[in-house]
Amino acid sequence: MFVAAAKALSSATTTSVSRGILLGIRHYCKRTPVKLRVSEAVSGAELGANVKVQGWVRSVRPQKANLFLHVNDGSSLQSLQVVASSELTDPLLTFGSAVEVTGTLKKSPHHKQPVELEAEQIHVVGECNPLDFPFKIKDRHSLEYIRQFPHLRCRTNAFSSLLRIRSEATTAIHSYFKIHTPVITSNDCEGAGELFQVEPSGPDINEDENFFSVPAFLTVSGQLHLEIMSGAFSRVYTFGPTFRAENSQSRRHLAEFHMVEAEVSFTQSLEDLTKVMEDMFRSATEHVLAHCVEDVDLFHKHVTPGHRDTVESMLKKRFPVITYSEAIDILNRSSQKFAFPTDWGCDLQTEHEKYLVKHCGNIPVFVTDYPYDLKPFYARDNQDHPEHTAAAVDLLVPGVGELCGGSLREERLDLLRARLQEAGLEDTYSWYLDLRRFGSVPHGGFGLGFERYLQCILGVDNIKDVIPFPRFSHSCLL
Repeated sequence: MFVAAAKALSSATTTSVSRGILLGIRHYCKRTPVKLRVSEAVSGAELGANVKVQGWVRSVRPQKANLFLHVNDGSSLQSLQVVASSELTDPLLTFGSAVEVTGTLKKSPHHKQPVELEAEQIHVVGECNPLDFPFKIKDRHSLEYIRQFPHLRCRTNAFSSLLRIRSEATTAIHSYFKIHTPVITSNDCEGAGELFQVEPSGPDINEDENFFSVPAFLTVSGQLHLEIMSGAFSRVYTFGPTFRAENSQSRRHLAEFHMVEAEVSFTQSLEDLTKVMEDMFRSATEHVLAHCVEDVDLFHKHVTPGHRDTVESMLKKRFPVITYSEAIDILNRSSQKFAFPTDWGCDLQTEHEKYLVKHCGNIPVFVTDYPYDLKPFYARDNQDHPEHTAAAVDLLVPGVGELCGGSLREERLDLLRARLQEAGLEDTYSWYLDLRRFGSVPHGGFGLGFERYLQCILGVDNIKDVIPFPRFSHSCLL
């Protein structure tokens, strides 16, 4: 009887414990919130569930019975509305403060937002004094104003939109091309001498010796290294930082920026390059417009009103092609007075480039066959007379001027050697001559300034407003 009673007690205890564990599991599962990004929440993910959202307060509206917040975490332009009891009001809950909100995600009764978060808990993670914070809740700040605060401007709608667009444009370009080139190099690819020299520092460094076997610099272009790869792969590209030591603080130049560079083997003409340039521009732009609708609209409606029409026009029409000689003729027949000369043989300046774009219908235009003496040693000689030109091409776009620059490369060994000898560079570029000795093919390539591309599609006037941390002459470094 004792054994039977013990078994019954044991069975009852086991059943009771099991039920307790089960209830505990149910309770735990019910109360454990699902962590969502704001973009996921506003899309209706986990509707009806207990969720947790973390982000920064974009607006606070306390009322007698309720408290309304808008919270954003950078994942979308649209913020998530939070509705809470006035009992959750906290003096630290201010514009700019960082919060963690837990509650139930529900359909909103208002048409302006599809969902809202009915808050059960609001925890202020990071305080923000709105009086000291340089951005004010009801002000629409200009790009010029927020540029003064490079460490904080990512908190604004305009700049957070820019960064999402920048990210999507990067994805679009990689998707179009489907190798990273060195950042430290001994080559001055552009031949302008505007390089940052790299030197080691430390107590054991001999200042009279080079760390490498030769002086080293931050790269101005990955082109020459891409040419090496194009001897084994018919299509190659790189997308990375480049550096120019230009003593300029203009709205067009940066000391550090990003370049998309491509090299194509077995080319027949400049048309092989212009087709890739135009297709890449269209593909990337269509991708950005499709995947960043709200962010692009913010720029086209509030920052650069009317620019959407320019972008749509660029996508509807094929890009015209004119020669450098035709461009000079157009400039000389113009009634506009230019600050820089327009004689044949002069390099085109920004004012000339923008005029040519407008003359051609305010759409991108290719200018080909530049004077031979204006181009670097690797540009292919057209061997034409009397106007000696190189097989080079620039893509000029509205509002910016030059966006892409490229050329067919000189694959003929005797002509390339002669030009390097003339420049006193034959020994320096002996390896480059080797590329022509062993299985060389006609090839060409180009580079696209990524920040200028963003300026073009968004209509932003100053290049410093399309990069997170602009570096330029005499700028402060964070």
